[in-house]
Amino acid sequence: MRELQLSLNQTQKVRLQRALEKLESLSSKANSNASVTVADSIPVNYEDGLLKGHGTSEFNGEVVATVCGIVERVNKLVYVRALRARYKPEVGDIIVGRVIEVAPKRWRVEINYSHDAVLMLSSMNLPDGIQRRRTALDELNMRSIFEENDVICAEVRGFQHDGLHLQARSQKYGKLGRGQLLTVPSYLVKRRKQHFHNLENYGIDLIIGCNGFIWVGEHVQVTDDMVVDQVNKSEQDDAKPDENSFSPEYQEKNYTRQETRENICRAANAIRVLSTLGFNITVEVITETVDLSTSINVAIHEMLGSEFYVLVAEKESVRRSMTKKK
Repeated sequence: MRELQLSLNQTQKVRLQRALEKLESLSSKANSNASVTVADSIPVNYEDGLLKGHGTSEFNGEVVATVCGIVERVNKLVYVRALRARYKPEVGDIIVGRVIEVAPKRWRVEINYSHDAVLMLSSMNLPDGIQRRRTALDELNMRSIFEENDVICAEVRGFQHDGLHLQARSQKYGKLGRGQLLTVPSYLVKRRKQHFHNLENYGIDLIIGCNGFIWVGEHVQVTDDMVVDQVNKSEQDDAKPDENSFSPEYQEKNYTRQETRENICRAANAIRVLSTLGFNITVEVITETVDLSTSINVAIHEMLGSEFYVLVAEKESVRRSMTKKK
């Protein structure tokens, strides 16, 4: 657990310390055989052959750990997965990023990595949805798809000579709007089969990026239209605000209900609390935290108060102990 900087009274300090100690004991029991610190010896079988990976070294005929973490074994490969590390992209990762530059035939995207990522124009679906060669006109119209400071969702395509490349050729990728972008340490986000979630009870979408960027926004119904086509249409509507700007159809399309905005803020605060406590960010834990705040009628701004931090830590310790028993 990270050092928490919260203004707690004496009772809250005791409760929080007790909950964190319980969580630490449960974690140490689960990883007692696999967790190592620097200079710890790693038991290996030399007869089957051995490949030393990241976080390992050979010293006096023994394989020792050079970082604190969990020992992982893949066939003959032995390596140590650091508990806290910067984001390391892998092919197929779902990421959330922010466009920082529109360059010739490409966008540069910040993804919480040591280098900016590149999204090529050829890796995007065209507005008309037709598979064809990109022309000079398409390059001139790049800002109608993405421009600076736009928040987007994409997938890691791979490493090339000019850096990390992304692709967004699916309807689920594209520009994100009407929501909040949150940043958490990337090691709190584990790679899972599903990173797109719809919290139906609250009418919001949740995209948990592998890079530590999390998007919480209004639920968007995916249609047969291409994502970029929807962006272009919305921008065309925005370009003519005087035409029927007070019509119910225009307001329904361009404004978010207050209840949905409150749910977005509530989910965002839940993620902030979990990140501060150092808990893994999953949709299940986020949903339980939001449900906890609504069940005890905690106001949105009070979720960042000391008492709610203690309640979340206590609930998480109970949940993990029940999972351990099962």
